[in-house]
Amino acid sequence: MKTTDPSGIDFRKKFELTDKVIVISGSCGLIGRAFCEAAAQFGAHVVCADIPAANPESMAAALSEKHGRAMLGFSLNVAVKSEVEALKAKVLETFGRIDGLVCGHQNKSHLKFEPFEQVTEENWDTVVEINLRGTFLLCQVIGSYMAENGKGSIVNIPSTYSVVAPNQNLYKGTSLGCPAAYSASKGAIDALSRYLASYWASRNVRVNMITPHGVWNNHEDKFEKNFAQFSPMQRLSFNHEVAPALIYLLSDASSYVTGDNMLVEGGWTVW
Repeated sequence: MKTTDPSGIDFRKKFELTDKVIVISGSCGLIGRAFCEAAAQFGAHVVCADIPAANPESMAAALSEKHGRAMLGFSLNVAVKSEVEALKAKVLETFGRIDGLVCGHQNKSHLKFEPFEQVTEENWDTVVEINLRGTFLLCQVIGSYMAENGKGSIVNIPSTYSVVAPNQNLYKGTSLGCPAAYSASKGAIDALSRYLASYWASRNVRVNMITPHGVWNNHEDKFEKNFAQFSPMQRLSFNHEVAPALIYLLSDASSYVTGDNMLVEGGWTVW
């Protein structure tokens, strides 16, 4: 709306996702679950996409029952183009449209304990394949659909470690760590997102990012204490604190925002 009079704008409505179809990969993960619930609460038809072992169909059924609205669960490997294309086809068959894409999948767990000097090419490729190739394919297949239709919102998830390097002191005395492949793949997601933000801006497809950090998941006590020393807010975050940023970036509330990386990291990178 071309106006300078804010009194005619329904600002609350700008945040609604009523009847929008939102595809969320990694939907059954720690942050993905919060993303799905938040989108559903704001009125979306949520497409829960994840690996078969996570049973995204069950999550979709639970969301549908709770919110009284059609949802869809779909199992796939995001690094396989034919499976991503099958996801797109199923969503369009079910809902007839796609309004938003959230690339919330990730892989790093199997490299937690592997020092850089010992990283195998196979393990490096596994992380890059899921994190970067998966994001590339989802954006290419589903983002292209939105670009062809002249509207849509994509939200990718890089990492604090694509903004700054891991502080190795964070992991002292713990069993945790951050593999180099994770930082490298997430940094590439940041670069890809900025590229696509420019590439599709004229097609009315916005591409943004959310960078979370230190999301609590029953971490060992020593890690929590270490984290508090390096965080301005002196604590880990919770998955429900990340999800509101997604609503903003998916909705019309952020209609003039693209290429942005919204940091939801408790001020970690300000020091």
